[in-house]
Amino acid sequence: MKNTRKNLKRVVASMLAFVLAFAFVGCGSSGTSGTAPSEEPLKIGVIQVVEHDALSSSRQGFIDALAENGYKDGENIKLNIQVGSGDVSNLSTIADQLIAEKSDLILAIATPSAQAVAGKTTDIPILGTAITDYEVAGLVDSNEVPGGNISGTTDMNPVSEQIDLLLKLVPDAKTIGFIYSSNEDNSRIQIDLAKTAVEAKGLEWEEVTIANSNDVQQATNSIVSKVDALYLPTDNVLASTMPTVSSVANEAKIPIICAEQGMVENGGLATQGINYYDLGYQTGLMAVKVLKGEKVGTLAIEGATDFEYYLNGETVEALGITVPEDLKQYIK
Repeated sequence: MKNTRKNLKRVVASMLAFVLAFAFVGCGSSGTSGTAPSEEPLKIGVIQVVEHDALSSSRQGFIDALAENGYKDGENIKLNIQVGSGDVSNLSTIADQLIAEKSDLILAIATPSAQAVAGKTTDIPILGTAITDYEVAGLVDSNEVPGGNISGTTDMNPVSEQIDLLLKLVPDAKTIGFIYSSNEDNSRIQIDLAKTAVEAKGLEWEEVTIANSNDVQQATNSIVSKVDALYLPTDNVLASTMPTVSSVANEAKIPIICAEQGMVENGGLATQGINYYDLGYQTGLMAVKVLKGEKVGTLAIEGATDFEYYLNGETVEALGITVPEDLKQYIK
């Protein structure tokens, strides 16, 4: 009899345990039935050499292109934007950070940014923008077939056409001045092209180089008395200190033809140049391809297709420049 009672208790206990277990599983599944676990957002790192209008515009264009193609910050991607303040050691630290975080893709804005991260990873896809020549900068095997893990967009300007614009606005110019950073590959490439264009027209040139922003005012002061006009490339140091350059040059009545619009907005005379927002947007479209599975090294370096005129109305007036009829519509 005792054994029978013990056996009955065991059966009841087993039944209760089964019922409780079933009820627990049922409650747990009712809240998650049919729901897959949410995916982690893709990590997109951005390394930018310095803050100035052109580079920041390209960054915004990149972000907008991603968003308009379904990749939105805070939803399915997580952006980590870092600016190096023009310091190479800062860029190296930022590169290490973005790699340590296992970024799914890195946007490198300007040549020093790309060079800082390129040698540190062969696995993470890197897209560059605001870089003049990837091959010359040692970033790719060739601009047509980059290979490796790097591609992007070039901001190569129509340098010869910009020299033509200079002579259209300053027809009596005989000597053209160049200011540029001696340590920026982009700048040297553009200045070499500008020298060729100037010499082809039988004109003279003078140059002065800078190492950092501390050199800009002295360099500008030293050259304005020797030239009839200045040509400035897409140089990151000059772009970030353009108010200083334009203040000195405009006071000396020396017109400045710039390689991009942001520098004109900050006191230069004119440009026929790249829209950096559009260039960044173009880079963002390349990023969409990479995020969808295309190998970055198979994507050829892309260039801008449209170049825009832009004239600074205040500078035109201050220098007393006579603007040809066909360019007046571009005065802002």
